[in-house]
Amino acid sequence: MSIFVLTVALFISKVFLTLAVATAAYRILRGPRAQDRVLGMDTLYVNAMLLLLVFGIGSGTTLYFEVALVIGLLGFVATLTLAKFLLRGEVIE
Repeated sequence: MSIFVLTVALFISKVFLTLAVATAAYRILRGPRAQDRVLGMDTLYVNAMLLLLVFGIGSGTTLYFEVALVIGLLGFVATLTLAKFLLRGEVIE
């Protein structure tokens, strides 16, 4: 019974996270301002990282967890860099 519940929960999670990735991609493409696009990118990498974690739970492979960690680190640095660029107009001072 618990395998069935886990399978259903993972499927529902994949569906909702895919919808979240689609709405974040829509915000990146249609965002009226650059700040909206940066926020959409931030949401996109977090949702992609969570989707990889759900795939890792379903498959039982640790590779997905390591890739999600790398995506999280690179996404955080990219968000900080873009926020600094939008705030000051330059990245390197």
